Amino acid sequence: ESRAANASDKEINIQWYIPSMAKSSNDTETKVLLLYAYNTKPVKISNIKIFRSMSVFSGYLWIPLARVISLRKKLSNLKEQVETLMQSSKSLPSALEPTGLLEQSETLKISPSKNPKMSLAKVHLDEKTEKMAKRCLSEVKALLCVVPALSSTLTEIPFDVTLQSIASLEDMFDPANGCIITEENLFNWIISLLH
Repeated sequence: ESRAANASDKEINIQWYIPSMAKSSNDTETKVLLLYAYNTKPVKISNIKIFRSMSVFSGYLWIPLARVISLRKKLSNLKEQVETLMQSSKSLPSALEPTGLLEQSETLKISPSKNPKMSLAKVHLDEKTEKMAKRCLSEVKALLCVVPALSSTLTEIPFDVTLQSIASLEDMFDPANGCIITEENLFNWIISLLH
């Protein structure tokens, strides 16, 4: 029971494995192993020896490390651009508008990534940022798509762009760490690529 697991909602868990000696002699480039597990319905595992579920899936992909690092840099730049758009936007929801002088000065000190309401708000992208997002997401699709023929360039962004969704993607492609993604639209898009 100490090894029990619970997932109250849909989520995907991403982990990376960087092998030191497991490199194939045929490979000229260093590859890392992306390990993933996800559930499509809430799950409670109390005994791992007898657990069986039709809503829990797992798998792995070998991905060139150089492409992962390159994509993470691009996603980091995209996140900075989204933060800039959010800061320059003057249409903050009324729930986020400060009501007093003290609150106003405190609000200005909080970056958008630290404000949960702002990080979940849909960001209206300018043309430059939208192109940047499509390029990044096309690269994500190319890396994760199990069927290479389906990894064509995106013409539309497949989920609502929020600061949180872009930050989650950036975290997903950080080979030094893992991440858990629960945002429904982003979750659905990622698992559609892994099928």
